[in-house]
Amino acid sequence: MSKVCNMREAIAELVSDGSSVALGLQMEQMIPFAAGHEIIRQKKRGLRLIGPISDILFDQMIGAGCMEQVIAAWVGNVMMGSAYNFRRAVEQDGMKVFNMTNFTIALALQAGAMGVPFLPTNTALGSDVTRGNEFFAEIDSPFAGEQKPSGDGRPWSNPRGARQTEPITEKLLTVRALNPDVTIVHVQRADREGNAHCWGSFGVMLEGVRAAKRVIVVAEEIVEPEVIASDPNRTVVPGFLVNAVVECRYGAHPSPVQGYYKRDDAFFRQYHEQTKTKNDSDAWLERWVYGVADRAAYVNQLGACRCEGLAVKQHAYAAQTDFGY
Repeated sequence: MSKVCNMREAIAELVSDGSSVALGLQMEQMIPFAAGHEIIRQKKRGLRLIGPISDILFDQMIGAGCMEQVIAAWVGNVMMGSAYNFRRAVEQDGMKVFNMTNFTIALALQAGAMGVPFLPTNTALGSDVTRGNEFFAEIDSPFAGEQKPSGDGRPWSNPRGARQTEPITEKLLTVRALNPDVTIVHVQRADREGNAHCWGSFGVMLEGVRAAKRVIVVAEEIVEPEVIASDPNRTVVPGFLVNAVVECRYGAHPSPVQGYYKRDDAFFRQYHEQTKTKNDSDAWLERWVYGVADRAAYVNQLGACRCEGLAVKQHAYAAQTDFGY
């Protein structure tokens, strides 16, 4: 059954005001900018945005007034530093931010994917990340005082044959589960049912997809099912988890999509220079989001020369794989 629709339809149907939305889960690559821009154009409000390193997409959505809360490890312009809309929203408007780390975001989404209320960890114990943060709670270890093998966890003996052990820590930190209302991911290719191939850095995409109540897959191209079936090990998103599939070439620009186009470094620099004030940011959004009807118009505004300059110059194909018997 085909789940293909255009971006406008997918966002209108699956992203409602007040939703929690996971975006930018693949770290600095394949950030679904086209989906974020459509959310802005449709003036969605009161969103709770979830992501590890969202780069400038979160900043744009903040500047457009879409979000109410942020659950993230970092918000900014990875290449340039500050994200000015984010800073203004926190310092002047009091926007609520739940400070996480990349690893605790991963744990929260993994807990959501597993259907458990939390996962225990030692990470972030003793740090300020947990202070006043409802996503963390310190608990007593149920195994406190027992002994465990030291070092790499495997039993070993000293020259006299005595087993080396160390006590199990008495305290653990729990990370509350996250179940986004919607997870949006960008991949290289997918079929009409949502079975998707992706290669490169996954970040926490797999956890985010499995934890979500609804999933939108944005693909550089929609291919025949036979193409996806030809390499089952690369099918990292199964179609039965997907609600909508959107074909959107250059849908992750200015972030890179391995095998399709590289990161547009100049665009990130320009964004940094052109959004330092609220008026500047509004003008940027007018030009690149509100002023273009869809991604095709956005790409047309980028220009063919710029797109050609971002294209893959040195191909690196995988060796042929034989799945026969």
